[in-house]
Amino acid sequence: MAAILTASSGPSYAPEDPTLPKPWKGLVDGTTGYIYFWNPETNDTQYEKPVHSSNGVPAPAQKSAVFVSSSVQKPTQGQHYDPNGRHSRGSNSKVTSLKGDQNARSSSDHHEGYDSLGVGTDISQESYCRHNEISVMGGDVPAPLTSFEATGFPSEIVREMHQAGFSAPTPIQAQSWPVALQGRDIVAIAKTGSGKTLGYLIPGFIHLKNRRSNPQLGPTILVLSPTRELATQIQAEAVKFGKSSRISCTCLYGGAPKGPQLRELSRGVDIVVATPGRLNDILEMRRLSLGQVSYLVLDEADRMLDMGFEPQIRKIVKEVPTQRQTLMYTATWPKGVRKIAADLLVNSVQVNIGNVDELVANKSITQHIEVLSPMDKQRRLEQILRSNEPGSKIIIFCSTKKMCDQLSRNLTRNFGAAAIHGDKSQGERDYVLSQFRTGRSPVLVATDVAARGLDIKDIRVVVNFDFPTGIEDYVHRIGRTGRAGASGLAYTFFSDQDAKHALDLVKVLEGANQSVPTELRDMVSRGGGMGKARWGSGQGGRGGRFNGSYVGRNGGRGGGWNNSSSERGGGRGYDRGSRDSDRYLNADASRKRSRSRSPNKGSGWSDKKSRFT
Repeated sequence: MAAILTASSGPSYAPEDPTLPKPWKGLVDGTTGYIYFWNPETNDTQYEKPVHSSNGVPAPAQKSAVFVSSSVQKPTQGQHYDPNGRHSRGSNSKVTSLKGDQNARSSSDHHEGYDSLGVGTDISQESYCRHNEISVMGGDVPAPLTSFEATGFPSEIVREMHQAGFSAPTPIQAQSWPVALQGRDIVAIAKTGSGKTLGYLIPGFIHLKNRRSNPQLGPTILVLSPTRELATQIQAEAVKFGKSSRISCTCLYGGAPKGPQLRELSRGVDIVVATPGRLNDILEMRRLSLGQVSYLVLDEADRMLDMGFEPQIRKIVKEVPTQRQTLMYTATWPKGVRKIAADLLVNSVQVNIGNVDELVANKSITQHIEVLSPMDKQRRLEQILRSNEPGSKIIIFCSTKKMCDQLSRNLTRNFGAAAIHGDKSQGERDYVLSQFRTGRSPVLVATDVAARGLDIKDIRVVVNFDFPTGIEDYVHRIGRTGRAGASGLAYTFFSDQDAKHALDLVKVLEGANQSVPTELRDMVSRGGGMGKARWGSGQGGRGGRFNGSYVGRNGGRGGGWNNSSSERGGGRGYDRGSRDSDRYLNADASRKRSRSRSPNKGSGWSDKKSRFT
């Protein structure tokens, strides 16, 4: 549910949410913009969204415990930031204030707090962190900034945030912004859709303004991204929110001609967003210098390592001055990511949103697991598509590119489907994503290339036609829905051949308070998923997590379908051409790996054909 802005300091009603059990109502605090919930019959208020219990009686959600580091400090007069270098490495040396006393307030000035009607009393920063499951590690960590006005950001940036519909910082932004504004290194561990992109871009704009480097000599900010889709989204956000500050940004990615990208670089640029392979190509051509990069970001670091980009990342970092600020964002915290963080970051602050020691699915997503035979998948899929409102955005995930194309052809006439996978050209991919975003092709059939990084609003449903190779990919797939506080639906087809993942899936379902089908529990009782080392040191895995799920898999699921063109097989290196994005998934199985160390409602759908065939 999206928050709305009000000019008054009192509460107002939030937009109507049909999923909210009666008589509960959503209210928005006029000062902070945060949503809370009020029962007018009992006069109860709570932060958590009420949910329906099994007997139909509304039941309040339960809070999950979180340990908040005692090292979080109350903000002093002015969040200090050193525009000329890094944080003082633990010393108490005086640094320059960014915007004087406007840059910080005491915690009582900006933390939300409610009495029985949600108005009036302040709550502590510890309560804010506990409610938002924020924990931190590091010395002298500043308190979270829970309103845009408390950040001291330039007025034009605050205005753009409000115009974009944001009423208050997300938890990852609230805690990482004050740390980044001090010039300190950060490791931020948060699920996708948490607002991490602006978590590093906005402090980057402030950094850039203070450095005043010459863009003709190279970028000041470098952002590394695992895929071209994510890279182009980051660039779009940088252009959108940096326009008033006249910040220039170029995106470098494979699968597209180098010429236009090189011409943009030659005109001078403040920010470069790049995938590792293409950036290395251009560095080898000596057409770009990273000599004045002083703000380095690794976005989705876990995904980059899993794709085999660690050697390229390390090679790139050698071109970046050691006197820099480094920010690493990741959804998981396996050994490989910990190792590279220890190597690249200095005296960093770790910011966690949620529990980093276990894989947790977004609780805003209702997960339906359906145990069925492969031959029943197509029929059940069409039932699900028809049960949704016409035009609803839906992503269907398949294990192979051939299955992806075949499903898309079967669904195009009745449902307006289009396909995206690693064999599509960049032009085709851009066109399909544009059609999906605008709703002209409301059904997107995809391989895991679209499982992470894509940030498309209003995705209502995710369908796992085939179960992925590991439970982490499952969590990231369904994470395409239920973003930015919205609710979502996820349907997953589970077959006997997926039994090895049954135990891990049950744990994820239970962790998100979801119902577990009896058939799935029966698989576990028969040994499905037993015997795997959850934190082993398996080769080719995600730093050892879920060992065995990622080793040497070649070939897809979907019985009866020809699945010879698997997107899940082969090595984890980069592709032959651009060395970028998902095409590494199509590598030959013999290629050497680059391992990280580490109910039917009637159709209602039109029969119009998609423009993409």
